[in-house]
Amino acid sequence: MSDVKRYLSRNLFMLKGRYSRRGYDWWWHSFTGRNTVTGEEKSFFIEYFVINPNLYPGKVVLAQRADNVMYGVRPSYVMIKAGCWGKDAKQINNFYPASELVNKRSKLDFQIGSCILSEQEISGTVSVDKEEAVRYPECMTDSGSMTWNLKVSKKIPYCVGYGTSWLFRALHCFEMYWHAQGVKTEYSGKVILDGATYEVKPETSFGYADKNWGSDYTNPWVWLSSCDITSLVTGKPLLNSCLEVGGGTPKVFGIPIENKLLVYLKLEDKEYEFNFSKFLKRSSTSFTIFEEENELHWCVTAENSHYLVDISVFCAKDDMLKINYEAPNGKKLHNNLWNGGNGHGEIKVFRKIGSKELEFLDNVAIGHVGCEYGRYGKDTTDNQ
Repeated sequence: MSDVKRYLSRNLFMLKGRYSRRGYDWWWHSFTGRNTVTGEEKSFFIEYFVINPNLYPGKVVLAQRADNVMYGVRPSYVMIKAGCWGKDAKQINNFYPASELVNKRSKLDFQIGSCILSEQEISGTVSVDKEEAVRYPECMTDSGSMTWNLKVSKKIPYCVGYGTSWLFRALHCFEMYWHAQGVKTEYSGKVILDGATYEVKPETSFGYADKNWGSDYTNPWVWLSSCDITSLVTGKPLLNSCLEVGGGTPKVFGIPIENKLLVYLKLEDKEYEFNFSKFLKRSSTSFTIFEEENELHWCVTAENSHYLVDISVFCAKDDMLKINYEAPNGKKLHNNLWNGGNGHGEIKVFRKIGSKELEFLDNVAIGHVGCEYGRYGKDTTDNQ
């Protein structure tokens, strides 16, 4: 069985038991297309999001509405979020009662309204006019419209390990779970954004697909991902390669584990993983994230007994947006959560020799980097 098929159970709908009334589940897709008239490249994202579906299944309840904030009402709905990055970055949110969701438990087969999600296909539409976006700030949305019809082919998955196993899911060990069924995903089809048509081709889609679920969000919130990788040694594109970084402060049975990242790097046939939950591997990570006036800069170092990896990524703020989520408890604490898809940077890989020497192995450039950073309650620069 291929790794892609082996991990499918982790990509299913997870809102059962107590999570059905105090939990969220989402599937994220991001990719790049080109304008069929101008040739302009644009990066897009689409998210299928469910929160507290059994709390108020027959209606949409938005916790950020003024009266709901006053009385501490918790949210309940299905949200379809879609949009783009770049100078006109936007997120367009449409909401549905959870009772309208048609979903199979045994496989990923999700439909609400005209929006469809499966392992091999995503399609749908969102639309919000300018007056609605202004009149209803609780919808946390920009104005615009987007329609998509895409085939999905997930090439390289990343499973974080036993942390998302059946037992750890059943015990609700973690506050926020993460699984990437397609760190490298190829998309094909069309997107129509505000009347402009974009063609998405597999070889230039630089796509990504993952999911998160749980009862709250990590703080800080860190994410990097790319499958647009070129060797700076040979100058050749590395087509069977990808980078995945994610984490912040995971909580296990409510106990925070400060400043932990999961790092997975695949460079053709060689894989490097730095996973704090795999204790015998003796992995460690550190990160510094600088928020400058015009850009964000992620600096990540990951190491174990054998290897050290340095990652540096930049993304211009005017190519990003501040993405909006409310938590199952009704609070919206992440109000400065930067999200982008046009990051760029570099990775250096070293082998450890003895206790003090490093042997250079590789240096690669990464583009079309999905990137995210946010934290609340502290200064916005992380140095951990």
